[in-house]
Amino acid sequence: MTQSIINTGKVLRQIIIGQLQGVSDSQMDIQPEGFHNTVRWNVGHMVYWLDKYATLSFGSPSAIPAQYETLFNSGTKPSDWTVTPPLKDELIGILMAQLSSLSELTPEMLEQKLQSPFEIGPFQFVTAGELFNFALMHESIHLGVLMSQLKLVPQSSNI
Repeated sequence: MTQSIINTGKVLRQIIIGQLQGVSDSQMDIQPEGFHNTVRWNVGHMVYWLDKYATLSFGSPSAIPAQYETLFNSGTKPSDWTVTPPLKDELIGILMAQLSSLSELTPEMLEQKLQSPFEIGPFQFVTAGELFNFALMHESIHLGVLMSQLKLVPQSSNI
């Protein structure tokens, strides 16, 4: 079962990268009515949290710039940004690097107990696999938001 979780993570990441292929940098920053953020924020948020979960689950050193925390952590939003966010190409490069890292995971790594249980609200995760599986659910939610936003963003190449 743990190999299935790893495969699901790789497929999910490939879908995200595929969704971004035809999106312009300017489309990444349009905030459709009813949304608190943008496509760029959702992509950065997924990058930030997969990096964070990898650190918590596997002891991996962070592989993203420090400013990603202030840009993409939970509770942040583009209207509060005081620094220039990364371009789409940078985000895609990190998404692809994270995809490569997923290929290095083994079922045995997912069975490992976390140094201490990780709690999010009423949920508690004890193993790396539990937390990694939650990361994939979290990422799927943001992929859905991103896809909804793209339906509302003008598709003109002149944006």
